[in-house]
Amino acid sequence: MNGPTSTPAHQPAEPGRGTGPGAARARVLRAARQALRVLAVELGTPTEPGTPLFGSVQNPWLRRLPYLVAFAFAVSLLPSGINVLGNDYGVNGGLAGALSTAQTVPLLLAVTRPLQAWWVIFAADVVGALVLAGVDGVAGRAWPWPPTAIVGYLALMLALSLRERRRTLIAVWLTTGVTGIFSEMRTPDGSHSTWVLLFVLSGVVLMMGATLRERGDAQRKLIEQETISEAERARRTLLEERTRIARELHDVVAHHMSVITVQADSAPYRIGGLPQEAQEEFGSIAATARESLAEMRRLLGVLRSEETERQGGEKAPQPGIGMLPKLVEGTVRAGVPVELVLPEGPVALEPAVDLSAYRIVQEALANVVRHAPGARTRVSVTTAADDSRLTMLVVNSAPPAPSAPLETTGTGHGLIGMRERVRLVDGTLDTGPLPDGGFRVAAQLPLTPPPTAAAPLPAKDSGSA
Repeated sequence: MNGPTSTPAHQPAEPGRGTGPGAARARVLRAARQALRVLAVELGTPTEPGTPLFGSVQNPWLRRLPYLVAFAFAVSLLPSGINVLGNDYGVNGGLAGALSTAQTVPLLLAVTRPLQAWWVIFAADVVGALVLAGVDGVAGRAWPWPPTAIVGYLALMLALSLRERRRTLIAVWLTTGVTGIFSEMRTPDGSHSTWVLLFVLSGVVLMMGATLRERGDAQRKLIEQETISEAERARRTLLEERTRIARELHDVVAHHMSVITVQADSAPYRIGGLPQEAQEEFGSIAATARESLAEMRRLLGVLRSEETERQGGEKAPQPGIGMLPKLVEGTVRAGVPVELVLPEGPVALEPAVDLSAYRIVQEALANVVRHAPGARTRVSVTTAADDSRLTMLVVNSAPPAPSAPLETTGTGHGLIGMRERVRLVDGTLDTGPLPDGGFRVAAQLPLTPPPTAAAPLPAKDSGSA
């Protein structure tokens, strides 16, 4: 027969649904099973098993400290525990020795596997409480945890807090408290209950140890971040110096490309009787030079600072050693007595070498002004006997006694810029302090740089300091 069907009134409700007592009981049981499952996972999953406490510490004495502390607790609690269980509580000698051994010797395991040691010691403490409940000497004494068990358990809590995560520590603490609550159901007559004392003290030790561990982890991460930041600052300084050098080289190369373009364009007018093929060749050279110059300007133009762009570009000519007297004059006005020695005759330098020589002396004098104000300084620029190399020597003495450095820390731009400019033209650089408190900068540059010196710097560091 077709038609709507109805659920019989006597059909039982689905378990876990509804609002009756059975549904509430089912929800409670389900929540209890979930809590027990989480508790079992936390208590059965140790963190970094086998790794010693303080294993990452550099100091060897601090690395040995957990072993020494665990050994001291074990050798002191073992005989005292046997004595307390045997003499005070009246436990049989063999059983007292076994219980005390199980409650103290695993402290040595707590250095590398504190959670596993907790399982052994906790089980031994529970068994010891059951044994003490059946002896006559428990009246008037501590139960379920005797004093030696409390001391060993707190030492174990400290090892746990320095290794395990917070959820595991909470699970251990709650297990300790629940066990103490169950012990109240069969407390021997006349005994003094100690489960509340152990529950409170273990919570305090766990909280203190976890706080110390998390603080140490935070300090380690901070040191790591500072190390990374320092490396990033050094890398940024290097890139900024290379960018500045690349901007200056752009002007040098652009000048040469402009000369090539003008010469190629004007060749048919300056040289009479050129065949048509030669005129076309010169035109092709001029067009290629103009195209290369435009590409280079588009590529390297992004390296110019926003301030430079707002000012309409760098219109000042690139300096060379011919402008060193003016540089020295400005340094003298800044309060630094400088003596300048230049070659007697004119020196023909490639633009890259001329610019690098000027910048090296400029950086050296700037460092003297910042870090040794008032120090007597000598700047010497000489050429080798075979006219193959140019030598720049900047030496300053220690600053006068009343003066103090304008900067106690620096960004490192000066020395990094010198190294990059020297490497650019295949030269050498030697810098360092002098015995009298001064500083020395010595650079040698070839008068004719290698063919790659005029090319832009590579983006990847090839090993320069």
